[in-house]
Amino acid sequence: MKTRIGILGIGGVGGYFGGLLAKAYFKSDDIEIIFIARGENQNAIAESGLKIVTDDSEMIVYPDLVSNNSQEIGILDYLICATKTYDIEESLHSLKDCIKKETVILPLYNGVDAQERIQKLFPENEVLQGCVYIISMIFSPGTIRKIGFYEKLFFGSKTAPFSKLEELNLIFKKAKIESYLVENIEEAVWEKFIFISALASVTSYLNQNIGDILKNAESKIVYIELLHEIEDVAQAKGLKLPHDIVGQTILKLEKSPKEATSSMHRDLLAGKNTEVLSLTQFVVNEGKKYGVKTPLYEKIAAVLVK
Repeated sequence: MKTRIGILGIGGVGGYFGGLLAKAYFKSDDIEIIFIARGENQNAIAESGLKIVTDDSEMIVYPDLVSNNSQEIGILDYLICATKTYDIEESLHSLKDCIKKETVILPLYNGVDAQERIQKLFPENEVLQGCVYIISMIFSPGTIRKIGFYEKLFFGSKTAPFSKLEELNLIFKKAKIESYLVENIEEAVWEKFIFISALASVTSYLNQNIGDILKNAESKIVYIELLHEIEDVAQAKGLKLPHDIVGQTILKLEKSPKEATSSMHRDLLAGKNTEVLSLTQFVVNEGKKYGVKTPLYEKIAAVLVK
């Protein structure tokens, strides 16, 4: 029996990492890779494969199946989720027939509440925690564009059998995915969240990219103040983060491509639905829950939440 891995959401994250899996296990006797996509993206991949463009290379990969039909997809052993956070419940509900009790679910979303939300939908399943560092996006239907050299994937679980985690990590490693199975996964997810939440909020609020934020003193002050507010919330939750998390996060931003911006900012400019509830409003809500003041987050949320 083949190990069947579904990738839900073939956007920047799902498309890039799913693409590496599809390339590695093309016509494999042991592993089957299924892209779960819809609309123009699904049609383009079904017709011509998925093209992945990086700064210095191009490749076209072919999954074993690309579909949005749960009957066609069938039962999955692993499900890697990489849609937008506002699609979590609807997208997973449409796949309920593909998820058996043994299916292991790995969320790779921008927010930090995905594991809890998915566990409510599937209380008997192992729902891991995970996050990625990558700048990538859909360039056009069937084409993913990745910018820069970052492409790290972190995942883990306090409850899942170690054998399952090891199996998934080995699958990633053989596909040349830079993956890390980490024990303190909640802290790792929050470190990423601190980076992406502040970046998404500041780029969307000021309508500036990373280079603009870094070279404009006032913009950088706004970004740093957001980092301090979210750090206060994380500390109030009892998370054991590095003592210099703000400095580390600024350094990550300085190493990022200057022409890049957050996916939330891109969606806002395109007039699409955004992840503001998961990336900005969530921090305000957690602050209120733990008695932490987040005035700048509140100010930005008041502007961005429609």
